[in-house]
Amino acid sequence: MYIELILEEIIPYITGILEIIGVIIIAIATIRSVFSLIRGRFNFNYEYYKIEFVKALALSLEFKLAAEILKTIIVRSLDEFVILAFVTFLRIIISFVIHWEIKCKKKENPTDEDFEAQAKNQGE
Repeated sequence: MYIELILEEIIPYITGILEIIGVIIIAIATIRSVFSLIRGRFNFNYEYYKIEFVKALALSLEFKLAAEILKTIIVRSLDEFVILAFVTFLRIIISFVIHWEIKCKKKENPTDEDFEAQAKNQGE
């Protein structure tokens, strides 16, 4: 009983911090992508920056998903649980789509590091 009271007090702060971290990651990734786009003279065909941006979105989503999971501890009603479950489900689906997109983009346009790794593996 005492632990539940402590959790009800602490979890909103922890989830708030996790949500803020997710927003900061998105903001930094957006700024980096815009600068990279400007430096690359708006070459939209260069996939490396797109992949890096999508990776940052995936990382941000992981922090936000962690916050949603923690919120399940302090749910008081069935209505709150249904809404929380729906939001969590949507974030999981979005996360899977982002990871799938990253994998497909890497197969289509491997980065220089991928080329180096492939060259090392073929040499062994």
